[in-house]
Amino acid sequence: MSNTPHELAAEFPAYVAQMRHLKETDGHFARLYDRYHEVNRKVHRAETNIEPLDDMTVIELRKQRMQLKDEIYGMLARHEPEAEALEAN
Repeated sequence: MSNTPHELAAEFPAYVAQMRHLKETDGHFARLYDRYHEVNRKVHRAETNIEPLDDMTVIELRKQRMQLKDEIYGMLARHEPEAEALEAN
């Protein structure tokens, strides 16, 4: 198992600028973004034995991280700049 942190910028490199924009303009996105990083840090710290957790807790945290990532991606896909530019025309 990889102990590489799953940072959103690495997961969605094409959306870095959009994530920055949504964090500043969309409170719901900002909360999801912060929650994702909180859960991701817990998973990473558990996987690297900095703060060990029992297996079931780590599994639940990974599920939470995946759900948050899916919701974040859904928001990014709905707010793609090209789609917004086409709607404006």
